[in-house]
Amino acid sequence: MIKVLLTILSLILGLPLIWIGILHFQDPAWFEPIVPDLIGYPTFWVYASGVFEIVLGIGLIIPKTREISGYGIALMLVVLYAANFNMWVNDIAIGGSKFGTNWHIFRATVQILLISVCIWIGRKSSKQYNLG
Repeated sequence: MIKVLLTILSLILGLPLIWIGILHFQDPAWFEPIVPDLIGYPTFWVYASGVFEIVLGIGLIIPKTREISGYGIALMLVVLYAANFNMWVNDIAIGGSKFGTNWHIFRATVQILLISVCIWIGRKSSKQYNLG
């Protein structure tokens, strides 16, 4: 049962992550405004995060790489939240839209949930392969 749940969750998270990663290459200008000025080089960071999203999304779908990818996505989501936080505190529009505080709180809550699920996937995947 756990194996089936891991597979379903990995597909539910992995496929959209791959798609979002691809979007980073199709329309980098859409993502660039939320890259914090502090780190600079927004195009580079948009492309770099797109690569990580694609690679980790694929890795999450493949059972043998699911553990490391689950932990990797969790870490990536923590790091990338800086862009979402930047968008919130500086009231930055993305795709021509600005979002209110309630939306940003909802987004942060979803981010925490996704991080938790990815850590769970990593842990359960580790146990699955250690049990033989």
